[in-house]
Amino acid sequence: MESQAFVYIMANRRDGTIYIGSTVELPRRVWEHRNSVVPGFTRKYECHLLVWYEVHDNREAARLRERQMKEWKRAWKLREIEGFNPEWADLYDRIAQP
Repeated sequence: MESQAFVYIMANRRDGTIYIGSTVELPRRVWEHRNSVVPGFTRKYECHLLVWYEVHDNREAARLRERQMKEWKRAWKLREIEGFNPEWADLYDRIAQP
């Protein structure tokens, strides 16, 4: 049986630059973004805050949702964040392994 998968949004600040991704290991992946381990968009734009995430039953469902959300207008993405996390708080502590 395939494990859960996640779609997530990282940001550099409230209403700032955002990045949408998907993974099966959310705590590890967010840690990588926060610590600039992998070169790319989130390192360049310092998107180190986990501001939104969504759980899916499998990797393919998460990837599909990620692709859909990347096509959305920015205003729609911001509404999604605001609905889930109105303060734009960093949610990493909520998902990090003790």
